[in-house]
Amino acid sequence: MSNLEKTIAKTFLEMAEGLENGSYGIRPKIALTGMGSEHGEENAMAAAQMAAKRGVDVYYIGTLEAEGVTTVKVSDADEGHRKMEQMVENHEVDGAVTMHFPFPIGVSTVGRVVTPGKGKEMFIANTTGTSSADRIEGMIKNAVYGIIAAKTGGVENPTVGILNVDGARQTEMALRQLQEGGYDFRFAESGRADGGAVMRGNDVLQGTPDILVTDSLTGNVLIKMLSAYTTGGSFEATGYGYGPGIGKGYEKLILIISRASGAPLIANALEFAAQLVRGKVFDVAQREFDKAEKAGLNRILEARKASAKPAAATEETVKAPPAEPVTASIPGIEVMDLEDAVQLLWKAGIYAESGMGCTGPLVMMSEANYGRSLEILKKAGYVG
Repeated sequence: MSNLEKTIAKTFLEMAEGLENGSYGIRPKIALTGMGSEHGEENAMAAAQMAAKRGVDVYYIGTLEAEGVTTVKVSDADEGHRKMEQMVENHEVDGAVTMHFPFPIGVSTVGRVVTPGKGKEMFIANTTGTSSADRIEGMIKNAVYGIIAAKTGGVENPTVGILNVDGARQTEMALRQLQEGGYDFRFAESGRADGGAVMRGNDVLQGTPDILVTDSLTGNVLIKMLSAYTTGGSFEATGYGYGPGIGKGYEKLILIISRASGAPLIANALEFAAQLVRGKVFDVAQREFDKAEKAGLNRILEARKASAKPAAATEETVKAPPAEPVTASIPGIEVMDLEDAVQLLWKAGIYAESGMGCTGPLVMMSEANYGRSLEILKKAGYVG
């Protein structure tokens, strides 16, 4: 058969498969490790069959066989995991979905859920792995990782919200600097009356941002809850799993699910992997990293490290000035820095108190001292 005849035959085959399953074009090859699930191999194979009908060439690594799925026989979960790594390394498949994987520091996974409030999809950046040993740096990077996953996943101009956890305000300040430097992205606006880019629990349930930025431990808890809230926790029924490992220069497409993941979720994870292949996730990643670095990402991260312990943090004991009514407040200070910020104002002769509002930590002072206090705290790096 000539090359032209092979091309024509391949085209007609793809058309036939497209008519059958509604998916045209290339069928990405995605491996799935089926052994080790809390719900048995049958659950994983059911997912493989679902995904195959949606246009994915699934290479099932396990002991079961089924029509429409290519089985790669192994005797146990450990052998299956080694086989999966080998197939990815040798480019026998385009990517893999598995229940665990040792990502290097700097690489972490972006999850994808369907939120219960409005049935809206949301990416959680991040859910497993470690983007950085430094919490704030990790969350800043997670925002970029989330943008990469969302754009490759079909969201052209995703909005970014930051979960109200320790480090949220410093992360927001750094991301706004990145935005000012030319990195083009949009902040989400909280659905609560006071708005802002820091997301509350209501926003998580409603899917207010396209990308929810948090640390990976918190993200891991969130994705488990949002995937299994209808089942009591033992069966993850909705969403797309814990997502692909993303990091600068990392080019292995490995997506994570859990041992509690049910067939519908695993099928979605396989389809998500195929979408990332079709969308050329590593090309998207390179473009986004280049744009972020051009906008000053590395400089911002280095500056943040240098000022991680503001000059106000000192061992000297500062006596509080005479008390006065505190009716003004400054939000956006990390809870771990709250008392240092109060002492800094005391040192300047301003009476201040720490507090906790519904949006997070506050430093409170009199109306008369508000402007001067804001100037002092900004200069020390406590607020943006």
